[in-house]
Amino acid sequence: MNVVLFGATGMVGQGALRECLRDTRVERVLTVGRAVTGVQHPKLRELVHPDLLQYASIEADLAGFDACLFCLGVSSAGMTEDAYTRVTYGIAMAAAQTLVRLNPAMTFVFVSGAGADSSERGRSTWARIKGKTENALLRLPFKAVYVFRPAYIQPMHGERSRTPAYRLIYALGRPLVPLLRRLWPGAFTTTERLGRAMIAVAASGAPSDMPSHILTVRDINAIA
Repeated sequence: MNVVLFGATGMVGQGALRECLRDTRVERVLTVGRAVTGVQHPKLRELVHPDLLQYASIEADLAGFDACLFCLGVSSAGMTEDAYTRVTYGIAMAAAQTLVRLNPAMTFVFVSGAGADSSERGRSTWARIKGKTENALLRLPFKAVYVFRPAYIQPMHGERSRTPAYRLIYALGRPLVPLLRRLWPGAFTTTERLGRAMIAVAASGAPSDMPSHILTVRDINAIA
């Protein structure tokens, strides 16, 4: 399958890209973002696109894809609700609405987060906006839409968060990860498992015993 990947320079996107390049089911990968990853591979093409809220000028590049792995995201810390909505909801919907028109048989995989608020009415700004984005994506007429809700994601192969605070948290928490994983196994996944699970559902859908298109950490790990 041919895959378009958003957010390839972030920690989750780095992991997804690595797994795409290693997986024989993936024939071609196009990354779309404001910067290149610097990765070199015969299957990979990188498209720099400064304005992620509009895609009219690159529509020809976005046709002919079977799956989209949407890993783009930012921390809501220090952002106004309008600004966070513009990045989280606005960019995802602009990309998805373009892709569903160009590739109606596509499977769209959206990386959200544990605690996202499907009711869109809770107190937490980030959770409401993530929930709003999930709901809007699930209504689009793709072949399928899957929402991934990871919690703690352990980087495995040199992937690094672009958010300095997150890098500090990962560095300080690394010695505790084995213990915490044993205590709360349902809260932990890795960049490798996340990438593998995204490719698996893009290729074949979720297993029949997972009727929801919103996948938890346990679902992600089981699929991977």
